Amino acid sequence: MTAAREVSFWEALRFWCKLGFISFGGPAGQIAVMHRELVEQRRWISERRFLHALNYCMLLPGPEAQQLAVYIGWLLHRTWGGIVAGVLFVLPSLLILIGLSWVYLNYGQVGWVAGLLYGIKPAVAALVLHAVHRLGAKTLRSPRRAPLLWGIAIGSFVALALFAVPFPLVVLCAALAGGLAGRWAPSQLVQGEGGHRAQAADSDHSPAVIDDHTPTPVHARFKRSRFLRVVATGAALWIASMGMLVVWQGWSGTLATMGWFFTKAALLTFGGAYAVLPYVYQGAVLEHGWLLGPQMIDGLALGESTPGPLIMVVAFVGFLGGWGQQVLGADALFVGATLAAMVVTWFTFLPSFVFILAGGPFVESTHGKLHFTAPLTGITAAVVGVVASLALFFLLHVAYPSGWSVANWSSPDWVGLVLVVIAAWALFVFKQGVVKVILASALIGWMWQSAGVV
Repeated sequence: MTAAREVSFWEALRFWCKLGFISFGGPAGQIAVMHRELVEQRRWISERRFLHALNYCMLLPGPEAQQLAVYIGWLLHRTWGGIVAGVLFVLPSLLILIGLSWVYLNYGQVGWVAGLLYGIKPAVAALVLHAVHRLGAKTLRSPRRAPLLWGIAIGSFVALALFAVPFPLVVLCAALAGGLAGRWAPSQLVQGEGGHRAQAADSDHSPAVIDDHTPTPVHARFKRSRFLRVVATGAALWIASMGMLVVWQGWSGTLATMGWFFTKAALLTFGGAYAVLPYVYQGAVLEHGWLLGPQMIDGLALGESTPGPLIMVVAFVGFLGGWGQQVLGADALFVGATLAAMVVTWFTFLPSFVFILAGGPFVESTHGKLHFTAPLTGITAAVVGVVASLALFFLLHVAYPSGWSVANWSSPDWVGLVLVVIAAWALFVFKQGVVKVILASALIGWMWQSAGVV
């Protein structure tokens, strides 16, 4: 095997920019895209190092896929590499949602848009199913060799899908089970970060730029002074930005209220956007009246159908809130709404950068240490079940757009389910790319809508 090459900053910049436009499918789909591009095709990072970083991101509040991009960007090119990766992961989605929000407010629900969304939702469901398969293949060993990991995955699925157990509790129980297994049954976890399939997959490729045994770069080694400096910088940025809003419009002003509310939301987003959406709904719709309940649902549909993390639905909330509250006056509705969307995005994602840039060196120092990786391996197994429960949610949403009930269980939307099967067939059998599948499914949905049968 030849020695792994280095990745230039500009090469990474081009990839992160591309990723921002193709990161469809929610966190599961986005992580699958990064895995295919960075682990399998470009060989920038090995399977084990990728999953080790993902394990840490799954522990944090906030969008794990965006945090994973920050982590890998930081590992490759220091602090600025992480900042660029994280910003470009979010920026295209922000710009697209600002444009769609403006169209939504000015033109309402247009038929061709409904047709596109009708086709996109089944594709997203298929993408999540595909992610369950890929993540399970990389994480879980055979049931006979590692029954505990399978038990954690199945238990997390049942807890979320049937009993609506809070996601943080699922993570805590999985970490506890992994930690106990690391002490009493370590053989089940030795290959936990990737399993035998992952090891075989890595051996079939040339060495990665950041390989299993690549020494931790100097900039990624833990230093107390650097940790304190990053935390202090993050706190200063938050205080300065919040302070400007308070001085400008007062503590009770719309922008300051949004900044404080979405800071709290950012610290509660364990398990991704769906875990925090009830909190956002309660605050944005019921408490502050920034938008209506049906508008919140429409925003979620837009968030599902655009690239970037699903939590970017907060930009839609901010835009509609800024428009309705006329934060810059009646003569500057678009500018004020755009400013509100940017404020909301800033306060939602600032903690994610601090978590990665401050905690990354500590995580790198634990690579290969079973006492630390065992709880994380338990969490990774739980994530398989979590993503499976998300797949079930999407499938039910596709099959019963108006909601499932005992009365309508025998009358699902068969066309939507057929689209799920077609999209899954394209992903599993023909190995088609995410963007192609989504575009093709959207086109079929539009054609079906245009035929007047939806």
